[in-house]
Amino acid sequence: MKNPLDPRHKKRQKLVEDLFKVEFHRQRVSNETKLIIENKDFIDKSIEKSAPEFPIEKINRVDLAILRLAVYELLIEKINPPKVIVDEAVELAKEYGGDTSPAFINGVLGNIIDYGKNS
Repeated sequence: MKNPLDPRHKKRQKLVEDLFKVEFHRQRVSNETKLIIENKDFIDKSIEKSAPEFPIEKINRVDLAILRLAVYELLIEKINPPKVIVDEAVELAKEYGGDTSPAFINGVLGNIIDYGKNS
């Protein structure tokens, strides 16, 4: 992220916020968020495969929302280059997550990219 006002970054911020809201049963979310939710089982299995020591239910809800968005972009949407997606996810983790969130997000997404190369 070069500029916090970048429209793509602002869009990702909104999606992370929507994904976080869904965890607490708030219903009004964007169509893009609905697409991510429709693929949640596949996305969560990818996360579990990449971070087996962290079951989905144990991952911080903010980190999980960021991961779900990034995995959706990496494995399903496939519009942006992986490096851009990972960089954005790490930036979102710095904004919304805890002290260890950026490294955790980076590690999980790195594993997902590595699995994709070896498949």
